[in-house]
Amino acid sequence: MEDNPFMSGGLPRFPESMWRQTTSLPNFGKLNEDMETEVAVVGAGITGITTAYLLAQAGVKVTILEAGTILDGTTGYTTAKITAQHGLIYDKLMNHFGEEGAKLYFEANEEALRWIAETVKERKIECQFQPEDAYLYADSDEQLHKLEAEWRAYERLGLPAEWRDSLDLPLQAKGAILMKNQAQFHPLHFVTELLAYVTSHGGAAYEKTTLQDAAEPEPDGRLRLTTEDGRHIVCRHAVSASHYPFFDGRGLFFTRLHAERSYVVAIEPEKEYPGGMYINSGSPTRSLRSAELNGKQVVLVGGESHKTGKNDCTIQSYETLEKFGRNVLGIRSIPFRWSAQDLVTLDGVPYIGRITSNHPNIYLATGFYKWGMTTSALSAMMIRDLILEKENRYTELFTPSRFKADPSIKHFVTQNADVAKEFVTGKIELVHLKPEDLVPGQGGVVKHQGKRAGAYRDEDGLLYLVDTTCTHMGCEVKWNEAEHSWDCPCHGSRFDYKGEVIEGPATESLPRLRRQPEQAPS
Repeated sequence: MEDNPFMSGGLPRFPESMWRQTTSLPNFGKLNEDMETEVAVVGAGITGITTAYLLAQAGVKVTILEAGTILDGTTGYTTAKITAQHGLIYDKLMNHFGEEGAKLYFEANEEALRWIAETVKERKIECQFQPEDAYLYADSDEQLHKLEAEWRAYERLGLPAEWRDSLDLPLQAKGAILMKNQAQFHPLHFVTELLAYVTSHGGAAYEKTTLQDAAEPEPDGRLRLTTEDGRHIVCRHAVSASHYPFFDGRGLFFTRLHAERSYVVAIEPEKEYPGGMYINSGSPTRSLRSAELNGKQVVLVGGESHKTGKNDCTIQSYETLEKFGRNVLGIRSIPFRWSAQDLVTLDGVPYIGRITSNHPNIYLATGFYKWGMTTSALSAMMIRDLILEKENRYTELFTPSRFKADPSIKHFVTQNADVAKEFVTGKIELVHLKPEDLVPGQGGVVKHQGKRAGAYRDEDGLLYLVDTTCTHMGCEVKWNEAEHSWDCPCHGSRFDYKGEVIEGPATESLPRLRRQPEQAPS
């Protein structure tokens, strides 16, 4: 078929990241033998690679292990804003962490921003790094009250910012907080340079290498990690730089994190873009920043966040962003659209540091809440200091073992009650669609041999059937129309239409219900 009946207007037919399309990424082999290293970094996104880079600079032998392929996770699908302005956060931080904690959070992210800027300059990295002002604006009277409370927190903390009553863009702004001297860049052009340094200074990287949920102690105090096919990695330290940790260590992180998806449409605007990075303080989220594509300016229109598996028609998220971009800037063309997934902690502050007190040589960095550019660099610096036994003043604020009674208890109860609800409703959902009802390019939950199943018919008419029970904890996955994936609403695991794992915490594929895909009936 030439036309997809489930796609609209000027949107590209399939999701594809502009960052990945414009970057030549290196390939690495699978780990096929036992090995020893000083530090094993699990996860090859910006966090893992930056951590490996800093450790390699310090003369530490480091090995990067990636379950999928290098830089195929959130790093390749971000909007790549480098800023300490993370939405409505400082008022909340003051209430839950005190003024000192809130100020530390700002200083930590500003330090990370400076480090990125200095690294770009020192290593002469061509990554479209550009200083930009960041704007947080209110688009309704209700949000204006919250933004004014946020501004009072800025003033009390002495943060370098300005209040603006209006913006240069035709947005429905009731007011805005301006934070100057923030930045944006091409994330993959930046990270690939760091990766090249690691591999040229004694480090190694392996793809398609998935670890078991285990970290066994060796007699000499080292750790033994084991891959799914039985290879062993013996190391002094292990860093989990994936979304959900490869090893939970009884931290029960799947109960303390939830996954959210967000969407991006890259547009070539009709109107002149005035510069700056913008995000509203309300919901649904609206985000804007510029970038360069083939010598032309494009604007990344982002937002439409929702819990993974909670949106029955994800293509509408792209359509809504397209409409927003058209209203604000006009659209000549839409070269790319894509989506990303990120994790959120109970209190909104990332988990960075030792995974638990019982496992002092295993480190974690996760829960960046879509602000992973500064927090990835911060994570790398903090974990480097822990491994090298250097003092770091941010350790206590970000420690994964913390539990703030307010808001953590409320969010913990709500989050896990929601998981229980999804578990039950997924099991009793009535299914009326049959596999033969699907047309090419369509997927959904069907009834197969009297039972619930997941089906997708590809463009050639081949039918793929999978068991829809998530292999993590047994919830029922849902079809994501826009991404052609099976998404779990309980803990955010994602699988492709063949059932292969895209995102954890699941590590096992959805069982295929037929050995070979079948041709559509004629």
